Amino acid sequence: MVCFLKSWLTAMCRKQALNKNHIDHFTDTQIMMRLVSRFAARILIFICLFVAGQAAHASEKITIAAAADLKFALDEIVVLFSRLHPADRVEAIYGSSGKFQTQIRQGAPFDLYFSADIAYPRALKEEGFAASEVQPYAVGRIVLWNPSRDAGKMTLADLADPAIRKIAIANPKHAPYGKRAEEALKAAGVWEKVEGKLVYGENVAHAAQFVQTGNAQAGIVALSLALSPELAKQGGYALISDKLHQPLEQGFIVTKRAADNPLAQAFASFMAGQEARAVMTRYGFVLPGEAK
Repeated sequence: MVCFLKSWLTAMCRKQALNKNHIDHFTDTQIMMRLVSRFAARILIFICLFVAGQAAHASEKITIAAAADLKFALDEIVVLFSRLHPADRVEAIYGSSGKFQTQIRQGAPFDLYFSADIAYPRALKEEGFAASEVQPYAVGRIVLWNPSRDAGKMTLADLADPAIRKIAIANPKHAPYGKRAEEALKAAGVWEKVEGKLVYGENVAHAAQFVQTGNAQAGIVALSLALSPELAKQGGYALISDKLHQPLEQGFIVTKRAADNPLAQAFASFMAGQEARAVMTRYGFVLPGEAK
């Protein structure tokens, strides 16, 4: 009997020891799982924050309202800028400087405004629509352009030729290049002879399209467009004396909408850099601080 009790007690002790080891093992496993769960949760939070940050950065975008004479030059500048900001988006919209001014007053979502007439952004600055000072960026020139013959030897007086039935210019009411074309024609003494031939584009690029498509036989357009790859291979141009019209001093602003947009500020700074200035010079613009 004593031997039986001794054996039973020994067995119970061993069982308790095994149970204790099992409990200890189970407890250790629980602790480990909790630690792993906490670590995984922290990693997940970090990943979410990182992805959110990257997504926020990738979504940065600016929209530029630009005068139509900048079409080819600014497109190249945007490409250069985008190489430095590959995760960001820059969209340029081209049109009439005067119409863009009106749209900005009405709340259009533009972050920068490049005008062919510096008077437009200056007015917006005075009215409280700008987050920066008005920055002069170029002086433009107008040319007489004909795609079917070498216009290099043409003068404004030649536009009175009956063979030239239609002459395209930008609308002087809201397009600076159209206003300067009108001034030049009047100063040259041919306005009355050609006024009935004029067809008006919404902007200077639209005027050039009239000539390209044959809806006009000649046009007064921006030098920057005549030097573009698209137009340079067609016909030729004659530079119109800048003594016949008011200067085409051009300027831009960062709009009030983009006051806290670092990408807009970065693009504004990039325009003053050597790369951007080199592009502008190649398209015939006279830059601030440089002689004609």
